[in-house]
Amino acid sequence: TAFIFFTALPFVLLLHIDLIHGEYTVESADYVIEGKAECHYMNGTQRVRLLERWFYNQEEFVYFDSDVGYYIPKTEFGRPAAENWNKNKDIIEQRKAEMQTFCIYNYGAFETVGITGRRVKPTIKISLIHEDPHSEHHMLACNVNGFYPSEIEVKWYRNGVEESAQVQSTDIFQNGDWTFQVLVMLETEITKGDTFTCEVLHSSLETPSRVDWHPQESDSGKKKVVTGIVGFVLGT
Repeated sequence: TAFIFFTALPFVLLLHIDLIHGEYTVESADYVIEGKAECHYMNGTQRVRLLERWFYNQEEFVYFDSDVGYYIPKTEFGRPAAENWNKNKDIIEQRKAEMQTFCIYNYGAFETVGITGRRVKPTIKISLIHEDPHSEHHMLACNVNGFYPSEIEVKWYRNGVEESAQVQSTDIFQNGDWTFQVLVMLETEITKGDTFTCEVLHSSLETPSRVDWHPQESDSGKKKVVTGIVGFVLGT
């Protein structure tokens, strides 16, 4: 689990600074500098990792990693900053101390308000997308919605055999209510008697959740073709 917090960062800027969602965002006509402080938790607070990450024009250039105890440049642009901050013992000691005063302290605060350990089960819906009635290939979409936390795994099966070659996924989107959604699509041929399964693995589920889909049949025994594209509206 990872949370992004605001902390005292060592960057000195003679520019306007806005605090948005626990981040520094510094803007001018030519560039944007952004700083993020992240606390990563494994098994509660048994293992905690602090990352302080700096970005210039959306590219990360330097970061502090508590697992190693110093700043690491990601680009040549970040090398002078890393060298300068690593020489400052006060800055390094402050970053190390924030494991206890910042990360672990805030974890306790999140436990108090019920965020830590929160689990919300997803809803799963399969839809058929058909863009060309003359094509042998069709697109099945598995819409997984309303889950928390964001870590999730979605798999497609055809007649019990996992399909992976023609699977595409959107990014995981925030719904705005502390839940998430994702759309995972399978391009495949569909024949009479096929069974397609969308399987979801998530920490809110004791066992994987599986939803089956079968091609519908018309009176003449031919597949009923659904024409059009399923609309995917975020937040609904």
